[in-house]
Amino acid sequence: MNERFYLYDDTVDTKTRFVSFLGERQRFDLAIIQTDRFYGKYLVLDLQSNRFAIIGQDDLEEPGYLEHVYRLSEEDANDLRSFLYECIS
Repeated sequence: MNERFYLYDDTVDTKTRFVSFLGERQRFDLAIIQTDRFYGKYLVLDLQSNRFAIIGQDDLEEPGYLEHVYRLSEEDANDLRSFLYECIS
């Protein structure tokens, strides 16, 4: 058997926030992970849809980004965006 070749194998400390909130039309259950791994951005996991993204301030300002990544309507993405502005700004 060949020896496994790792590109990296790191263990890092993280700060994780689990939060659930109601938007205008849907509930959001999120895990927001902060680490120095992503250059100041956060790993945001939507626990209901099993989707995640590495998100920073610039991503929140990108039109259509949250809609695409989390497959949300514009209204639901605006609820999520508003919440994330509070958390990661």
